Amino acid sequence: MSIYEQIKERIIQNLSEAAAKAKDRGELNFESLPPFVLEEPRERQHGDLATNLAMLLTKQAKRPPRELAEIILRNLSTEGTWIERSEIAGPGFINFRLNRRWLSLVIPEVLAQGSDYGRVNLGRGQKVQVEFVSANPTGLLHMGNARGAALGDSLASLLAMAGYEVLREFYINDAGNQIQNFALSLEARYLQLLGQDIPFPEGGYHGEDLIDTVKGLIAKVGEKYLNVEPELRREFLVRYALDEKLKSIRETLEEFGVKYDVWFSEQSLHDSGAVKGTMEELEKRGYIYEKEGALWLKSTEFGDEKDEVVVRSNGIPTYFAADIAYHRNKFERGFEQVINIWGADHHGHVARMKGAMSAFGYNPDSLHIILMQLVRLIQNGEIVRMSKRSGQYITLRELMDEVGKDAARFFFIMRDPDSTVEFDLDLAKSQSSDNPVYYVQYAHARLCSILRQAEETGMLAAGQPSTEELEQLTSAEEGELLKKIAELPGEIALAARLMEPHRLARYVLDLASLFHTFYNSQRVLVEDEGLRRARLALVRSTKQVLANVLAVLGVNAPERM
Repeated sequence: MSIYEQIKERIIQNLSEAAAKAKDRGELNFESLPPFVLEEPRERQHGDLATNLAMLLTKQAKRPPRELAEIILRNLSTEGTWIERSEIAGPGFINFRLNRRWLSLVIPEVLAQGSDYGRVNLGRGQKVQVEFVSANPTGLLHMGNARGAALGDSLASLLAMAGYEVLREFYINDAGNQIQNFALSLEARYLQLLGQDIPFPEGGYHGEDLIDTVKGLIAKVGEKYLNVEPELRREFLVRYALDEKLKSIRETLEEFGVKYDVWFSEQSLHDSGAVKGTMEELEKRGYIYEKEGALWLKSTEFGDEKDEVVVRSNGIPTYFAADIAYHRNKFERGFEQVINIWGADHHGHVARMKGAMSAFGYNPDSLHIILMQLVRLIQNGEIVRMSKRSGQYITLRELMDEVGKDAARFFFIMRDPDSTVEFDLDLAKSQSSDNPVYYVQYAHARLCSILRQAEETGMLAAGQPSTEELEQLTSAEEGELLKKIAELPGEIALAARLMEPHRLARYVLDLASLFHTFYNSQRVLVEDEGLRRARLALVRSTKQVLANVLAVLGVNAPERM
């Protein structure tokens, strides 16, 4: 636990003891202490920390909150808390100002822990699976996939930083109707490119990349599959194209900084009998009934608007059936928490999937679905609608070619998944403080520059600063920067608990801003060796924290720009 978290925990403990003490003395009357918070006030002039304990006790104690606040403070011990001053504010908040000497403890903590600074043990080794992107392997990755990749990968890194054992998984949709349409599309292109005048199938895949795939195949095998049975021809074409598409998807995602631990095939669920076995088990448990020759899941029992078909009248399982089998498989593999990142259009699928898991006795709250809104690409103030390459959408590779991996990832992670992203291409490419990723990376490069300059000029003072030297960091800018650094472990824990990596993007932007403010107001390489040593340690600590957070977000921390 970090220094800052220890201080807050001690104050919370002392507040609880103060309320209990007042109760024993007959000054307060309550059955049980309500859950209260100790957090930073929005306005700095209100102190370093504030609690709402007195206001929450009003209902039980039947007294005005300011009166209750006075009683709590009268019984509060400040020993070991670093509290310098307490005051009652507004309707009954209790504000605390800390002795700023506690900030001298932050830098040694950061420098000692290095790349591990910010790690917490919230997860205690709990096994978590994060499944994301899982794009149909019938085309190129697009902007929606890009957002899911950035979000899923950064969430997995965040959870690992918070003490969870995390596995990243890609679900390969290599079965069902989309693969049949894929096969018919490939066959049509193959025959057309060999001179046959045949129509393209309705609902087929029109991407230019599909034509390139078939041209590459013809260059290897020529007319070898022209006169074979259509079923055999389509089987070969699909196998060849899936291998190529999956290789392309894997390479593109790795270029985007995403590496999966497991690539799970949907077809394997059918081949192993897992889909059939799952349907049989649901039927045995009384959740499936037959109607009009098809099998239906009683999904209305789980809050769905209507029951869902899981096996069609022709005996072929639906995609939903395979998806149930897949999620059952996840829990059977021992994951205690399962996280999916889906597009917002899957909203109606959430309740029925959680319900299906509860039918097997799994806690539906252990399945977390993060719904992700659309992405709009903006250039020259207008929405970009088409990709010449795919004929349908802007691809992830095109986006990386245009703005680079770091800008793409940061812009996607900055926003809450439930909000639509307007990705401004011009802003993402600009080298100005208006570009958030440039702003943060420039801060890291500037920190590195200060350290290089100190070394080149012989001003890199040897050894770590003493406590007395660190206590010379008394300016408001130094204090704000140190406090923000101290907040990282708590921010990691909160972001992981809420599954919100965008909180870290906001954190690192705030940290960069505080550093730029410090840089513009305080000289680092001063003549006073003790102060210089302290400020250089502050520079090293800030650099370390920026690098640690950017690593979680999958964004580079450059030393020069």
